[in-house]
Amino acid sequence: MNNTITISLVIPAFNEEAIIESSLDTIFSYLDTKPDFKWKVVIVNDGSRDKTGELAEKYRLKRQNLTVIHHRHNKNLGAALRTGFENAKGEYIVTYDLDLSYSPEHIGKLIDKIIETDAEMVIASPYMKGGKVTGVPAKRLIYSKVVNKMMSITAQKKLSTYTGMVRAFKTEFLRSLNLKAMDYEINPEMIYKAFVLRASIVEIPAHLDWSFQNKIGAARMSGVRILRGIFSGFMSGFIFRPYFFFFLVGIIISAVFLYIFVWILINIFTIYPDINTVSVYFDDRLSEAISIAFKTRPHAFLIGGGALLVAIQFLSLGFLSLQNKRYFDESFNLNTKLLREIQKMKNES
Repeated sequence: MNNTITISLVIPAFNEEAIIESSLDTIFSYLDTKPDFKWKVVIVNDGSRDKTGELAEKYRLKRQNLTVIHHRHNKNLGAALRTGFENAKGEYIVTYDLDLSYSPEHIGKLIDKIIETDAEMVIASPYMKGGKVTGVPAKRLIYSKVVNKMMSITAQKKLSTYTGMVRAFKTEFLRSLNLKAMDYEINPEMIYKAFVLRASIVEIPAHLDWSFQNKIGAARMSGVRILRGIFSGFMSGFIFRPYFFFFLVGIIISAVFLYIFVWILINIFTIYPDINTVSVYFDDRLSEAISIAFKTRPHAFLIGGGALLVAIQFLSLGFLSLQNKRYFDESFNLNTKLLREIQKMKNES
């Protein structure tokens, strides 16, 4: 292995006073067993209201390769990660969670895999074959699995875990993504933009373990935050294939229209033989049958007509969003290539 490779470990922290020192002890003890790489640890104190920042600064005095950055106010996960990326150095970046819900051994596995495969991104996945989940509350686990399954359905490439934060990246690739999300949406945003750039994404089996958090009684997501997370997850899924949702709704409403339309036709042709009219022409008798059917069931005509209009609207939005997505993908791909060329020219000059 090349012992000149530098790897930055980016760790967001918000109100982690109870665990920050013990977690950093565990993390650095593990990193010390991996002397083949040069490690840089970046803690981003995201506006904590407790002693997280103070304790992180105190710990920094013991470790030269620890950098602590403070947000004056809480800016949420996306902003904290972006700050960490801006201050990271080296060929690879690993994002990690201070609560040790993934053991430090995952850091080494991620790095080994990204070097082995030369992928742009490697994801620790507890939901793939060989992965494992321990101690996660049932409500939280169901929410997570539903959101990740929904994203898998809508995404261009099938992965098992889209929302997990523990990942390894090539630094140059990560900085080319031009990330914008402010909160948890940053995790699927990375994957979506990696898909656009046709980057290589690899998953490794991981063990998501909340036993420690349950033991110390650490506060986890409230019901409100879970609902917010579900909404955020569905919106993140929407960015993968927005047209999928429009087409799906349009097809469902079209099916309602077709059901009502067939029902109306059956009723009209049931009434038709009994029409007594002076005219012997088919269109006159048919018009009379339609008139009787409308007088008998006017709501069916109104609902059917409304369903047809709404279905057309959603299907039209589906086609428009498909075109817009293709335009965005091409523009993002082109802009990313231009930025890389500009950066390459700057480095050579």
